Amino acid sequence: MGKINIGLTGWGDHHSLYEDVKSPSNKLYAYAGHFPIVELDSSFYAIPPKRNIEKWIHETPETFQFIVKAYQGMTGHQRGEIPFETKEQMFQAFTEAFRPMKKAGKLAMVLCQFPPWFDCQKKHVQYLKMVREQLAEFEVALEFRHQSWYNDTYKQKTLAFMAEDNWIHSICDEPQAGERSVPFVPIVTHKQKSFVRLHGRNKAAWNKPVKGEEWRDVRYLYDYSEKELDELSKEIHHLSLQANQTYIVFNNNSGGHAAGNAQTLMNKLAIKYEGLAPRQLNLFEE
Repeated sequence: MGKINIGLTGWGDHHSLYEDVKSPSNKLYAYAGHFPIVELDSSFYAIPPKRNIEKWIHETPETFQFIVKAYQGMTGHQRGEIPFETKEQMFQAFTEAFRPMKKAGKLAMVLCQFPPWFDCQKKHVQYLKMVREQLAEFEVALEFRHQSWYNDTYKQKTLAFMAEDNWIHSICDEPQAGERSVPFVPIVTHKQKSFVRLHGRNKAAWNKPVKGEEWRDVRYLYDYSEKELDELSKEIHHLSLQANQTYIVFNNNSGGHAAGNAQTLMNKLAIKYEGLAPRQLNLFEE
């Protein structure tokens, strides 16, 4: 059985973890006292400057790891202007930015999450091959948001393609709400790592059109039940038998449920992590 690593997306919004944190700049350190991994989402909006990445490396424990979300221009979201003349420049800038994190042993993987319109067709498969080549230095997870990749015609071909090109399959738990959502497919495609992202099951809000950034607050408002976490714990245990490292990330942040759900899952799987950052309260315990 491989190691199961549980964490959350981002470290800024989980208020239950920061009751004794006085400065926002200390939130990552406080977060690292609870979980051994985190998904870095700010890299989706802009490639972070070197000083930020160095800061994150230095203020987390030696064994702490980041799942880094690929920059939006790399996955074709393109919200706003892309400040690169060519795709090659864009991928090179991203690679150079996160090379020190990999060298420090703190880069678990890069996550390439493609938009709902990125469906299963030949030109998109060719684009995926280009992305994998550009990110050859890293272990990379692939997440789809269009159901066509998993229909009866293409499901086995999709999984075989991921295995052949050394993609980590991003296994999603999300509402089943038509073609702009994907099913839960707990199949490992990478020799060393499996990855699960838990988005919640708010079916009513998944495809609901919302203006501005409020869509995240609506879409990811969900609290997993005990029964659902029991079912997921069994699936995750099974995945951990197939990979050396299994990474689980809760993305149901908007209602403040992610941290509690993650801690409940850790209890169900009887997981206690060593090497976390010291918690402030522990200084006063016997």
